[in-house]
Amino acid sequence: MVSGRRLGSVSRQRSIARRDVSLSKPPLGFSWVAGKGPVARLVARPLRRFLDTEAASGAVLLVATVAALMWANSPWSAAYDSLWHTEAGFSIGSLDVTEDLRHWVNDGLMALFFLVVGLEIKRELVSGELNDFRKAAVPVVAAIGGMIVPAAIYLAFNVGEASSHGWGIPMATDIAFAVGVLALVGRSLPSGLRVFLLSLAIVDDIGAILVIALFYTANISIPWLALAVGGIGFSVFLRSMKVWWTPIYVVIGMVIWFATFESGVHATIAGVVLGLLAPARPADSGGAQDVFVEAQKFADEPSAEEIRSLTIQAQETVSVAERIGSLLHPYTSFIVIPLFAFANAGLVIDPDTIGDALSSQVALGVVLGLVIGKLVGVSLFSWFAVRSGLGTLPEDATWPQMFGVAALAGLGFTVSLFISGLAFDDPTFADQSKLGILVGSILAAIVGTVLIRMSARSTAE
Repeated sequence: MVSGRRLGSVSRQRSIARRDVSLSKPPLGFSWVAGKGPVARLVARPLRRFLDTEAASGAVLLVATVAALMWANSPWSAAYDSLWHTEAGFSIGSLDVTEDLRHWVNDGLMALFFLVVGLEIKRELVSGELNDFRKAAVPVVAAIGGMIVPAAIYLAFNVGEASSHGWGIPMATDIAFAVGVLALVGRSLPSGLRVFLLSLAIVDDIGAILVIALFYTANISIPWLALAVGGIGFSVFLRSMKVWWTPIYVVIGMVIWFATFESGVHATIAGVVLGLLAPARPADSGGAQDVFVEAQKFADEPSAEEIRSLTIQAQETVSVAERIGSLLHPYTSFIVIPLFAFANAGLVIDPDTIGDALSSQVALGVVLGLVIGKLVGVSLFSWFAVRSGLGTLPEDATWPQMFGVAALAGLGFTVSLFISGLAFDDPTFADQSKLGILVGSILAAIVGTVLIRMSARSTAE
């Protein structure tokens, strides 16, 4: 997913500990990243910060996943199940809402993650790479292929079966893991390939959101849905009236989320919609210099009123989408997503589970969809986009390098787990799909690493 998401360049040094230092230096030929122009301010720097956070959060996500697996397979596994089945809720008058902790994480906290997704999609559509057709064409077409082919492979093994409902599982890309692996093994790759992977992940997120909204929603309550739509309409009205008071939008957002939750539409869709509604252009796009000039006047002993005035002026030079995204992104990357993995990745792995998975059409479809489907789909559709003249390869990139990045798109962990939870009520299918996601994501990382290493050797020769 994405995790964020976000366009610019990431340079990689020899250890994770030095990543922050390397990110402060733009790659060769990209001096505009460190410049003072609008491209650097609106696109490159926000994306560089986003990439840095996503790569770092991959390590936290991995720790949370391993911790869940260890606990679920320990002598204290009953405590793991008991924890996530603990019920919590609230009541207001005759309205009583009670869910277990796993549902609150999946339906509540994950709405914040999808809010950040919506914010990033909006920003990239307005001022990022997806705003330029020629730049966006290849990753967009590649992402479409990376969704169609994995889904087709899964259906080939499960067509006509009750398990066919899980076709959306291998379509996803986990941006935190994918960018993290690319940062570790792809330091010699052109920076444009990192931009390509991130752009692909953004489009992948859009596809996942549409799949969840259209195919994994049932039993819709029209009155609650009408309330959610009314809240969205009221938010749009306030925007048109140029009302930017944050607390009122927080309240409206909570109402929209709850109404969506009660309507039967998955509550995370509310987060996406709210993110897409956020203004992606600053109220005063050219006022940054004025703020610095004003600040110099009060550098000695500014009054509280002067500081307040400068703060308001400074906020108006940054879009609402960027402000909210910068605020929430660290929390979603380092708390929400790891907590989601900790709540959902606790699969009991024993001989029976492995035996069932080896003969399972669900697990096989997920594994092959993530490993083969993503590699073939992304590569084939990228080739088509380039050959047809829709777009070009990232600067200085080669096809062997593209194959490696395409394989990394098969790291579908977070959103794949999320869709798995929506697709299957049968615990057997759910466990088989989770094991398939774990195995498929690991194999995709290995295949991607090998292909990237091989491409580096061929380039050096």
